Amino acid sequence: MDKTYNPSDIEQSLYQDWENKGYFKPSGKGDSYSIVIPPPNVTGSLHMGHAFQHTIMDALTRYKRMDGFNSLWQVGTDHAGIATQMVVERKLAAENQPSRTEMGREAFIDKVWEWKNESGGTITSQMRRLGNSVDWDRERFTMDPGLSKAVEKVFVDLYNDDLIYRGKRLVNWDPKLQTAISDLEVENKDKKGHMWHFRYPLADGQKTADGKDYLVVATTRPETLLGDTAVAVNPEDERYKDLIGKYVMLPLVNRRIPIVGDEHADMEKGTGCVKITPAHDFNDYEVGKRNQLPMINVLDFTGHIRNEAEVFNTNGEVSDVYGAELPTEFQGLERFAARKATVAAMEDLGLLDEIKEHDLTVPYGDRGGVVIEPMLTDQWYVRVEPMAKVATEAVQNGDIEFVPKQYENMYFAWMRDLQDWCISRQLWWGHRIPAWYDESGKVYVGASEAAVRQEHGLGDDVVLRQDDDVLDTWFSSALWTFSTMGWPDNLEDLKTFHPTDVLVTGFDIIFFWVARMIMMTMHFIKDEDGKPQVPFKTVYVTGLIRDENGDKMSKSKGNVIDPLDIIDGIGLEELVTKRTSNMMQDKIAAKIEKSTRKQFPEGMAQSGTDALRFTLAALASTGRDISWDMKRLEGYRNFCNKLWNASRYVLMNTEEHDCGRELAIDSPELEFSLADRWIRSQLQQTVETVRGHLDAYRFDLASSAMYEFTWNQFCDWYLELTKPVIFKGTEAQQRATRKTLVDVLETLLRLMHPIMPFITETIWQRVVPLTATADNKADSIMLSAFPTVDQSQIDEKAMADVEWLKQFIVVVRNIRGEMDLSPNKPIDVILRNVSSDDQQRLDENKAFLISLAKLESIEVLAEGTKAPASASGQVGAMDVLIPMAGLIDKDAELARLSKAIEKTQGELKRVTGKLSNQKFVDNAPQQVLEKEQAKLADYQQTLEKLEQQYAEIEAI
Repeated sequence: MDKTYNPSDIEQSLYQDWENKGYFKPSGKGDSYSIVIPPPNVTGSLHMGHAFQHTIMDALTRYKRMDGFNSLWQVGTDHAGIATQMVVERKLAAENQPSRTEMGREAFIDKVWEWKNESGGTITSQMRRLGNSVDWDRERFTMDPGLSKAVEKVFVDLYNDDLIYRGKRLVNWDPKLQTAISDLEVENKDKKGHMWHFRYPLADGQKTADGKDYLVVATTRPETLLGDTAVAVNPEDERYKDLIGKYVMLPLVNRRIPIVGDEHADMEKGTGCVKITPAHDFNDYEVGKRNQLPMINVLDFTGHIRNEAEVFNTNGEVSDVYGAELPTEFQGLERFAARKATVAAMEDLGLLDEIKEHDLTVPYGDRGGVVIEPMLTDQWYVRVEPMAKVATEAVQNGDIEFVPKQYENMYFAWMRDLQDWCISRQLWWGHRIPAWYDESGKVYVGASEAAVRQEHGLGDDVVLRQDDDVLDTWFSSALWTFSTMGWPDNLEDLKTFHPTDVLVTGFDIIFFWVARMIMMTMHFIKDEDGKPQVPFKTVYVTGLIRDENGDKMSKSKGNVIDPLDIIDGIGLEELVTKRTSNMMQDKIAAKIEKSTRKQFPEGMAQSGTDALRFTLAALASTGRDISWDMKRLEGYRNFCNKLWNASRYVLMNTEEHDCGRELAIDSPELEFSLADRWIRSQLQQTVETVRGHLDAYRFDLASSAMYEFTWNQFCDWYLELTKPVIFKGTEAQQRATRKTLVDVLETLLRLMHPIMPFITETIWQRVVPLTATADNKADSIMLSAFPTVDQSQIDEKAMADVEWLKQFIVVVRNIRGEMDLSPNKPIDVILRNVSSDDQQRLDENKAFLISLAKLESIEVLAEGTKAPASASGQVGAMDVLIPMAGLIDKDAELARLSKAIEKTQGELKRVTGKLSNQKFVDNAPQQVLEKEQAKLADYQQTLEKLEQQYAEIEAI
């Protein structure tokens, strides 16, 4: 093995070898285990959330594969309708090519496929860098022919079951992209704004309780006034309840609209009177439905005031209850210009009562970047309520389990408050809705135009036009678990691998994806007895990866960390350029540059994939958000080095030596030391612990158990304990220790492989020929067996004895450290209060103790004999004494300690003063306070130790 661990030398070539040899394919043997990957966007690139979730999925897949399961990790990408269309349109503009509308739909779609084939594989190549052991031969794309066929069939079947319909309803509308978008694609931003109070004159000579001939309504969107169809007051409001059923005259358009009683009007908020615009506000839309109010749409799809309004009844049908006329001075105005014009016009009429500062939450489209407009449009909807009952029961009765369990409550909350699902999008890239219209507007739904003509007996003389809209990408994603496995044509994989075992996902898409997958799958997929089949048995919900301050990672904040920068390393200047290159504002770019230079003064060092994966696994507390910690990453990079160097020690002392490979554990030619028996016992306990944690999705605890055993037990203790045997033991003792070294290391590598695939494979290939498994070894560690517990190798006495030895050695080392004694200087030890068990352990392991603790002698103090002035520690009830006379310069040591005590007292005074300053305590961030409090505790502890040492030396 190379002297230095260098991940770049092993990772990419090793992955290519795995993939070429087909190691990621299901074995065809054993019980089936399957996971589907949440399909990343084809436009995307790897981010820390991907790295986190993919590490968990790969660890599970590798674990089950090694445990004898017929394991499949199904891979695929999503066509990402809006995102992909935007990427290609920008590319066309940059290359001065015709725009989408200039070239037409078919030519544009060809351009998208061209882009996909050339540039759409970025994220899949990055997934390979993470070590994802997915079956690439089964890779799917939501727009490939098989999945497109599944989408068409589901749409047609749902339509025929009266579960899909077309209707006019309010949706989130992006005026820039001119399409409906889902709630998940809406980003709410806090803004400073205004609340305008307008006077609406009462009709028919009516007066309020206090004698006014008008109502004051408050609004943050004056431009929608043109579409008002009512004013709502609370039915319990004494000020206005007598006016319910009366009318106001809507200013500017002179429209007579009713005053309705509705609990939406909050008596304590604003004026208690709310203008109702059902066509331009989601809350107003619900008030309108409850009160059978007409809907008046005054905006076009680009967010400009129409020349004529659209008037509909509550059911979305064209209505003549109000005229469509709009004032000419507003026609064609952009919505925010219309806002200013409306306020000015109301002020001119003397109807502007007041303007107040107001904090707003404004919805923006995450792709288009403009304010979202609630828009009344014709869209396709899925009736989800009939499917929701079965989907809810699947979780209630335990067919599907959420981990952590509290997320079931979030799921139930969504399912209890369902709205019909808007599935149409006004885009060109996506699954085009399989619906055709004749010249009279009658709709026909079918898999193709030919199928529609045949089913309905339509001749060639009937002109049909296909719906221009495409389906929401979540629609195809909802079919993901069964469509990727060949449904509806090839059902063999479905029989083998469905339902899948676990879905790894974030809490933010429990409704948008998880719930819809459950509903769709259980509606379409049934088992042999006709029982609806669940898409997965477990939903493992991860938290979000945040930066070290707990803030969400975003490009605009400049705190995004690219997993590949961690794996490969990146220089400071390149990192600064990467983070600031797309910043529109110089001030923000300068701030990001400053914070980047402070956090990464030397850039990011290469850490490799294994260190990144182990860090992510170690941080994976179930369901909690994770604050990324570069220091933890550095620690686990050191852990990889530790494992590499320990393996080199093992190989240097076992390769070309007799390791007893052919010998059984109980062979008389093997004389196992106490340390050998202890480490084998510890390994079995670690295997049991790790298995339990992996099965419970506690990757943090599994990683902790691996780390503890590898670093503390195997590397720090066992390797040290082997040296007396390796250098001075008998042939049988040396053979047994060598056998233990290679057996334990080989098993440990298999135990760690699911989380750290590359380093474990590399070392394992060198170690396994020395072990008893060499005769039937697999070609790769990933195809070998995951360790199982062997109770026969657990020696309780050996574990207790070695723990005693370790405590003894640690006590001696601690005294050396406290008294500033050289670790290489032999010293005498006196023992007091020695029990029979202590004496037996001392007799059996005296040579070990003298060697490892660097002792001159060990003396057991006779009962009643006074000990000399000593530094002391305890192992159980036994006192360990180290006489200080002659070991130290008493005066020099007291002077050193006095200086250390004085310095610590100064630091303690400084921190105490800081925390006693009430102004500092009130204004400092919580993290700063916690750091100062931790410093206070450390200084107090340090001072206590120093004063104790001073007293001990002074007594000599």
